[in-house]
Amino acid sequence: MLDGKTVLVTGGTGSFGRQFTELFLAKHRPKKLIVFSRDELKQYEMSQRFPDSVHTPMRYFIGDVRDRDRLYRAFDGVDIVVHAAALKQVPASEYNPLEAIKTNILGAANVIDAAIDCNVKRVIALSSDKAANPVNLYGATKLCSDKLFVAANNYSGYHEIRFSVVRYGNVVGSRGSVVPFFLKMKERGRLPITDPRMTRFWLTLTQGVEFVLASIERMRGGEIFVPKIPSMKIVDLAEAIAPGCPREIVGIRPGEKLHEVMVPEDDAHHTVAYDDYFAILPEFSSNSTREHLTQNGGKLCPDRFRYSSDSNDRWLSVETLREMVGHVELEAR
Repeated sequence: MLDGKTVLVTGGTGSFGRQFTELFLAKHRPKKLIVFSRDELKQYEMSQRFPDSVHTPMRYFIGDVRDRDRLYRAFDGVDIVVHAAALKQVPASEYNPLEAIKTNILGAANVIDAAIDCNVKRVIALSSDKAANPVNLYGATKLCSDKLFVAANNYSGYHEIRFSVVRYGNVVGSRGSVVPFFLKMKERGRLPITDPRMTRFWLTLTQGVEFVLASIERMRGGEIFVPKIPSMKIVDLAEAIAPGCPREIVGIRPGEKLHEVMVPEDDAHHTVAYDDYFAILPEFSSNSTREHLTQNGGKLCPDRFRYSSDSNDRWLSVETLREMVGHVELEAR
């Protein structure tokens, strides 16, 4: 269904946007692929990697999701929107709360309104594991964003548009993640560990993009899609990156969790489990629930179910983590 369509990615020059562009162009033949972002330098650099002389569907559109009018212009003629634009650094959001609200919440509202009025057919928004039972402002803004996109299916009127959300965990090697930080600290001969008990969900950027593409295909509107992915222990990651390197326990930072949750207990009663993902369904839509339960072998999760990084049944070994980190180092060179 993606071939021959015009697809736009907000925040398209970020880590996700670049990987999305590469995989999407390799697997599909869109009419247009529009990169929407506010950084002209990154757009220029990206256009060198994906020149429109070679990749004829490519378009580059400067704009900010805070600018409602610019979104209306950008969404004209667009079939599918992938909303990846966000302020996502936890400390920066704590220090600049209104800026995070303007981009992550008000920007989401602008995307919704523009998509409805411009007759976009499908919108899928990227969320975060931090949006489940949030303890920091970034997570709270992403939870608000998730609620906006799910509820948007209620007031789209006669427009044939669907809104859904993808929520996944930490991405190996993304900007601001722990892998680049540990690699840097390795050179200094000491790794700071927040808490040796800490666990996280873990996936590669390619896996994240592929899950988004699959979710666009299967979305009916209102779902929060959560991939079933492995967990890792922070001490195992430290061992994979710098075996034998001295470690310093520095304590959990403000706004940080010991373990991450992607399906909270309170959402279990309207969450459907599949072989490789969960779909948290909107409570207001019984038709969506019936469709999910009658197709593709979906089963309702048991009451009080919780999908958490510490109780996961899939774990990454030190050897596997070392291989994943090795790929990150090669890509960075």
